[in-house]
Amino acid sequence: MQRLINGFWSAMREHYQNFLHLLPQIMLALLVFILTLGLAIFIKRWLQPRILTQTKDTLLTGFLAQLGYWIIMMIGISMALGFLGFDGVVSKLLAGAGLSAFILGFALKDIGENFLAGILLAFQRPFRIGDRVESNGINGHVTSVTLRETIIKTLDGKDVYMPNGLLIKSPLINYSVDGYLRIDFTLCLACKTDLPQAVALMLRALNGVPDILQEENRKPEVGITGIGADVVQVKSTFWIHSFNPDADGVKVKNQAIQAVVGVLTKAGYEISSEVP
Repeated sequence: MQRLINGFWSAMREHYQNFLHLLPQIMLALLVFILTLGLAIFIKRWLQPRILTQTKDTLLTGFLAQLGYWIIMMIGISMALGFLGFDGVVSKLLAGAGLSAFILGFALKDIGENFLAGILLAFQRPFRIGDRVESNGINGHVTSVTLRETIIKTLDGKDVYMPNGLLIKSPLINYSVDGYLRIDFTLCLACKTDLPQAVALMLRALNGVPDILQEENRKPEVGITGIGADVVQVKSTFWIHSFNPDADGVKVKNQAIQAVVGVLTKAGYEISSEVP
């Protein structure tokens, strides 16, 4: 028993001596890692405003800043491992990069796919930060793009973290790309309605809503889209500026419906809930 205890303490003393011997290297490696982390954060913050002076594309700017951050971090981690005596391990990892890439290609397929998709999104720029987009059943405004995912804030305030690969492989609708957004709504009027006069009243009401555009080829329109046994389906269409923060689509649509229903009701027209 005493022999076991003596052996245990002898082993502990040996490990302790080894630890003391390696302590300067550990401290140096830790210092290198901390300095690298600070440098990577500094480079990321330093790059963003300088890239923005060359381009106003915040999506590309954010991607390049993140890329610079991770390049500095990888260099610093490799140096820290070298100070700890793992330079041979680093060399073997680099030498076996081909095999590692082959193996990791299967294990981390989705991560690699999303990373490459993030690169494509950054350079193709199908949308900008703040654009309203729709894809895979998600409709909202783009708030951020990382190397792996795109963050979309939906119209009801939810943050959706959508993998970049899904955006590349699926149809993407950008409602803000040209600064215009078309909105429509449909009302059902009784068949006995004086349609020309009703249409004129509806157009007058739409023209009176402040944020509805009156530009050429983007003026409000009202037309008949369906006829039933007792009702006529009338559709109203108008445009707003999607870059205007005050011209919220939901708010303007509510104002337009209230204005149209108000003038029709005041004129004595009957609005039906029945759909032809």
